[in-house]
Amino acid sequence: MSAPERIPPRSVTPVDLLTEGELTVRGRIREASNAALLCTVAYQGQEASCVYKPVAGERPLWDFPDGTLAQREVAAYEVSEATGWGLVPPTVLRDGPYGEGMVQLWIDVTPEAELLALVDGEEPEPGWKAIALAEVGEGKTALLVHADDERLRRLAVLDAVINNADRKGGHLLPTEDGRLHGIDHGVTFNVENKLRTLLWGWAGEPLTGEAVEVLGGLRDGLKEGGALAVRLAGLITAAELAATRARVEALLAAGKHPEPSGEWPAIPWPPV
Repeated sequence: MSAPERIPPRSVTPVDLLTEGELTVRGRIREASNAALLCTVAYQGQEASCVYKPVAGERPLWDFPDGTLAQREVAAYEVSEATGWGLVPPTVLRDGPYGEGMVQLWIDVTPEAELLALVDGEEPEPGWKAIALAEVGEGKTALLVHADDERLRRLAVLDAVINNADRKGGHLLPTEDGRLHGIDHGVTFNVENKLRTLLWGWAGEPLTGEAVEVLGGLRDGLKEGGALAVRLAGLITAAELAATRARVEALLAAGKHPEPSGEWPAIPWPPV
């Protein structure tokens, strides 16, 4: 009689670690507008740093339902994963020391990467895209620019899909391996157009072929019964899900990056 086949243990993914691991609070991130706690999470011999944002620590907003920001952060991760671009760090919804909340893998940033700058003049240098003129004091202005970077361009497409109302410079996390992550997606998926971002450099320009292909995949995933639609249905409302479908359709129909509507401040404050 032959010995039974040994099944190798399943490797622990970052989502497994965040979902099943033991959370230990290490401190509070003071800069955050809502309660954000720096934690470690440990599971099956693996440990990582993460951010835990309990629903109980969310401040009410006039234009978003109370107690929904954590779910929106997870929904943004689900859409990011569906694009294949991996722009949002692994993010889950789970119980923690202070109740249900969002838990997201901590990202170590490389400080050398320069994605935003203030420059003299009214036109950006090659390799940069203009955002807007900014007051810098004593009646002087400077041009706020962002890098003409394919990673940022992908993030601009993702923000248009999820209707991100708060894409600030501090939410851009480049890493030493050349990747770029976007964080802080609590104010997303509103049914009204609330896109506020620093990534307007491609406004009105044609979408890349890659972006069109990715948006087509999102359209399929967002159909009734589609894999992405099923995952989002437990995180955002039916009306918000329908609005997400409509934004994808509108992007594909226009074939270009959106432009500021003029009905809402186009750039978040503070911008960084």
